[in-house]
Amino acid sequence: MRGIPSLITDIRKKVFTEVARMAYDGGNYAAAEELPYRIVPGDQPLHRESIFLERAIAGERVRLAMGLGVRPVQTRMLLTEGMDNAAIAEQYYEPPLVNIIPYACHGCTENQYLVTEQCQNCLAASCQKVCPRGAISFVNGRSVIDKEKCIKCGKCEKACPYHAIIHLERPCASACGMNAIGSDENGRAVIDQDKCVACGQCLVSCPFGAIVDKGQIFQVIQSILEGNKVIAIVAPAFIGQFSNKVSPGKFVTAMKQLGFARVMEVAIGADLCTIEEAKDFMEKVPAQQDYMATSCCPAWHSMIEKLYPSEVEKLSMTLTPMVFTARMVKKQYPGCKVVFVGPCAAKKLEAIREDIRSDVDFVLTFEELQGMFEAKEIDFETIPETDVLYEASADGRGFAVAGGVASAVVDYIKLDHPEVEVKTARAEGLSECRKMMAMAKAGRYNGYLLEGMACPGGCVAGAGTILSVEQAKKNINEYQKNAPMKSATESEYKHFSDSLD
Repeated sequence: MRGIPSLITDIRKKVFTEVARMAYDGGNYAAAEELPYRIVPGDQPLHRESIFLERAIAGERVRLAMGLGVRPVQTRMLLTEGMDNAAIAEQYYEPPLVNIIPYACHGCTENQYLVTEQCQNCLAASCQKVCPRGAISFVNGRSVIDKEKCIKCGKCEKACPYHAIIHLERPCASACGMNAIGSDENGRAVIDQDKCVACGQCLVSCPFGAIVDKGQIFQVIQSILEGNKVIAIVAPAFIGQFSNKVSPGKFVTAMKQLGFARVMEVAIGADLCTIEEAKDFMEKVPAQQDYMATSCCPAWHSMIEKLYPSEVEKLSMTLTPMVFTARMVKKQYPGCKVVFVGPCAAKKLEAIREDIRSDVDFVLTFEELQGMFEAKEIDFETIPETDVLYEASADGRGFAVAGGVASAVVDYIKLDHPEVEVKTARAEGLSECRKMMAMAKAGRYNGYLLEGMACPGGCVAGAGTILSVEQAKKNINEYQKNAPMKSATESEYKHFSDSLD
């Protein structure tokens, strides 16, 4: 649903904007009690049966945007409960990151095959013939599926020449490659946090906006207002997210108007990651291990840890571009605060790992950053361009799209070892990633470099993006063409990685 304006995207933007405005207005979080009334004004509901329900949901969204959990339905609790601990610049995320607001959930059909009015009562009766359980009969000239007998194999759907049988599935569950979404006793969706890897695909797939991730907008702004030197490191997928009129130069100007001291490309860290993963692959495959999996996507990494623990050692031990860039910034500017700005929900969990916490202080998605722009009333039409330092390669910027990581590593290896043929395989979406890992474990990918991306399309399809995936890909292609260098071999930072481990 990305790239399609809707009530859901409007409400999300309003929530992020109001939380950011509250922070910039002095950080009096007691004002949060008033925010649901600003987000849902008037006395008539827009899309639910009651304006009170809409405001209750908006209140939970505000809490989550500030990093707090959803309030229990059965207990009376103020909207601001716990905000005194959350509304400080040093506050990290408290798991779970991805949450379902129970009374916003529609209780969608979990898994069911349904005969529509398109049924023609045809003589072939293919649906009935292929059903292995005899679950289909004809009543009043139309096929009927006995739900008690149906095993949901889908053969009837495939056999119907009129496509009159459809598969109904809960959108969030369908999008979850970890099978982490089930139902509670009331039929509402619940997340099994032991399975969840925080990819956020359920979040962008819920047509009712019931799934929300936690945020740090308020904390970032507090840090800026406290006088900290706050530096934004921005993932390459940012290009075009805030309209095609927002050039890199205008983007940097806008970021400085928000209070950021400096802006740097995470693609610089991607170049360092390319170099290190290439070295890692050449040293370990096949001498020490059968294949190597890329390290960049945190949800892919977590999936392997949860489902294929015996294969974890096959993951590259290279730091991710976010961490490489953050460590470089902290070395150059001691005492600064680093904010990763990107498309990814899972980066929020990566940043709270004990070995990463000192490197990345905050994580914002593009959607959340858009709320900050709105709060400060940034006019991209009139703001001036800022000179932009183009310090990353085209290959580094290409990390934003599926296939980009493996391509960059292969390009780097070929330059130093043209005689070496590097075989690669990649998967997009966790369902496909699981299939690829199962094959790798079975020995089907020996000698390969495997790239896994939790989001179909790569980082440009992350849960915190604004644009459609196809448009974002086009923007990245143009951004790569404008890069001053083709590959990581030309990076002036290529020897920096030795001092960042």
